[in-house]
Amino acid sequence: MPDFTDLLRRAGALAGVIVLTVALFTISPAGARANPPDGVKPTVVLVHGAWADASSWDGEVAALQRQGYDVRAIANPLQDLTTDSEYVANFLRSLSGPIVLVGHSYGGSVITNAAAGNGEVKALVYVDAAAPAVGETNGSLSGSDSVLKQKPEGELFERLSSAQGEDLYLKKDIFLRYFGSDLPIEEATRLWATQRAASTRAFETPSRFAAWEAIPSWYFISSGDQIITAASEKAMAQRAHSHVTVFDGGSHLTLISHPDAVTAVIDQAIDSVR
Repeated sequence: MPDFTDLLRRAGALAGVIVLTVALFTISPAGARANPPDGVKPTVVLVHGAWADASSWDGEVAALQRQGYDVRAIANPLQDLTTDSEYVANFLRSLSGPIVLVGHSYGGSVITNAAAGNGEVKALVYVDAAAPAVGETNGSLSGSDSVLKQKPEGELFERLSSAQGEDLYLKKDIFLRYFGSDLPIEEATRLWATQRAASTRAFETPSRFAAWEAIPSWYFISSGDQIITAASEKAMAQRAHSHVTVFDGGSHLTLISHPDAVTAVIDQAIDSVR
């Protein structure tokens, strides 16, 4: 297994290996793209991350539906990487035809496992996400400069005992200042108040698979992400040979603040299926 710290050090020097689009994003509004051309039309499945729910994909769902695609934003249990991935894998087996599988944040670890062995998953899209190798945990991939590594846990989380060990909620100050820092304060406060807890097991369970080794992948990286940092994401994208788009600014919730930018990258993955 590659040394992830070494990958982080080398990420900047290896930019030439990555298909890199520096996203100045003078792009059309989400949904402005015409209906998909004749041919294969994959189902797009969206998997949310920790301290969020399926509604975080509302902008992308609306845009993709306007384009004529079948799209599903499904619930991620946020309990344990192995069982969460099995849950998503079972859902994928209920679909027919090709699939473009998209994960945000911890959802990236889930799709990395859920897609393994499913020949209908034709593309993976990581949105400010983790993409673990076999044996790595989601919690190890946030980056040394992440706020999750820089601050004491007592300043980060409210903890509740649960059947899975402990459930974590992000504290309000952390959510507003670091998690959704580019959102209007009223919206960020509402999202903090309605966040779903994530079990510590979700972040501590080693990954069993690395579907990006066999399935083409796309990576959307927000330069302003302070939860899973751009340096960490670039290193993961480099080893996965992903097609990379770097969005200038944003936060860990760029999928909410700029759904048009995220949808544009999902469209790139969709185009590869035709």
